[in-house]
Amino acid sequence: MSLAFGKTRTAQLPPNVNRILLVKNLPFKITSDEMYDLFGKYGAIRQIRIGNTQKTRGSAFVVYEDIYDAKEACEHLQGFNVTG
Repeated sequence: MSLAFGKTRTAQLPPNVNRILLVKNLPFKITSDEMYDLFGKYGAIRQIRIGNTQKTRGSAFVVYEDIYDAKEACEHLQGFNVTG
């Protein structure tokens, strides 16, 4: 994802920026607590929804309170290997 603006909170955000992150390729056995520990480092989280059906396993939605926290998490965790 490429976003072109500074770190100031007065900058106008591009229309494709969102506070909801779709996370894919997660381990099937990841817990909510592990998700909160990993994504909570970047800001306050409103909600995490982990897929639990055959089609949605390995994916989750992470909803941040602040759009800038979601942006920071996306930038830092892009390509991150959860299993080590």
